[in-house]
Amino acid sequence: MDKKMSILLFSGEYDKALAALLLANTARTMDIDTTIFFAFWGLCLVRDPEKFSTEDKSLYEKMFGVMTPKGPEGLPLSKMNFAGIGKKMMIEMMEDDDTPPLTAFLKGAVKKGVKFYGCKLSMEIMGLTPEEMISELEVKEAKDYLKDALESDIQLFV
Repeated sequence: MDKKMSILLFSGEYDKALAALLLANTARTMDIDTTIFFAFWGLCLVRDPEKFSTEDKSLYEKMFGVMTPKGPEGLPLSKMNFAGIGKKMMIEMMEDDDTPPLTAFLKGAVKKGVKFYGCKLSMEIMGLTPEEMISELEVKEAKDYLKDALESDIQLFV
């Protein structure tokens, strides 16, 4: 019997993104079809740091683009970030335990076939374009996520 998991990633924080990607990677190793729907702050995880653009954007969209994290390594911790010191400590602790960084979990999910969907409305509101995101991201509407979630055995909100 085919199993399916749908994750809605709303958070743009390192530890929460790590949890979502850990579950997505693990699900794929168990042959569970997995999708992640990135909304609002969750979109920061799948921004390509090399593709930032201010072209054809309003002042607010430009400001938002500059002030929000670009890619996995730019994400702060959800608790105890302490201007980045807490995140640095966490990354060192992960290295001590031979835990890969968030970027490796993201690349692993891509290789394992996790489907990445970006919320169209969230991207429009935040002034993000498909060209600024990782190439694996497909832009979808909320109704598409809901259809996917309704067909899933597991639905998670992170």
